[in-house]
Amino acid sequence: MMIIDFLARIGRLFIGFLGTAGRLSIFTGVAVSHCFRPPFFPRLLLQQMISIGYYSLPVVGLTTLFTGMALGLQIFEGSSRFNAEGSVAWIVAIGMTRELAPVLGGLMVAGRVGAAMAAEIGTMRVTEQIDALTTLSTNPFKYLIAPRLIAGTTMVPFLVLIGMIIGILGGYLVAVNILGFNSAGYIQNTWDILETVDIVTGIVKAGVFGFLVTLMGCYHGYYSRGGAQGVGAATTNAVVTASILILTANLVITQLFFSN
Repeated sequence: MMIIDFLARIGRLFIGFLGTAGRLSIFTGVAVSHCFRPPFFPRLLLQQMISIGYYSLPVVGLTTLFTGMALGLQIFEGSSRFNAEGSVAWIVAIGMTRELAPVLGGLMVAGRVGAAMAAEIGTMRVTEQIDALTTLSTNPFKYLIAPRLIAGTTMVPFLVLIGMIIGILGGYLVAVNILGFNSAGYIQNTWDILETVDIVTGIVKAGVFGFLVTLMGCYHGYYSRGGAQGVGAATTNAVVTASILILTANLVITQLFFSN
């Protein structure tokens, strides 16, 4: 009996996983299809672009600035053991563009935007506002989901691009003002080491991360149940799943770009 109960539990978990994966796949397909079909709501799209892009800029900027500063200090401490202090500019530039700015920017947006979307849409679900939209012949996917997906996919790359610049600036400030590097030499080393693929990798990652963050926020909010407690659970699940997907997608995209 114990073996049968164990197998039954495993079966329930597996079936539940398949059900969730299927529902998420259908939700993603329907949501993406509505991003390319009229009618469109440009005012709602502009609101979401401002909310995701402009209002997220301070937290992303501060995060990348202090990360660039700390990275510069750490790289100098480590490289000085091998008399390779000149690698500080190279590692800061490549680390910020390829990895740190996209990942940290995506995680910050997940904490700020993904949670807010899940809470907003979840509240609309439990208060039957989404049902009211359907009654008024307004498609919830077209009105609520599509503008957020488009805004997230387009605005996070701009945030990350600015974060790259600020992060490299943070490393520059530490290197020049604290570690005693030559300003012109540091800038020249940074310029020489950076290639187009480094910037493109970060931008592609940012677009994927923005899509995943908004998708998870909308999905968990749309299917939230159980009043205020359900909305809280949806908010938590949106941030956790978006963070896990960001880290997973980061590995996959890195492998695709740099597998050779």
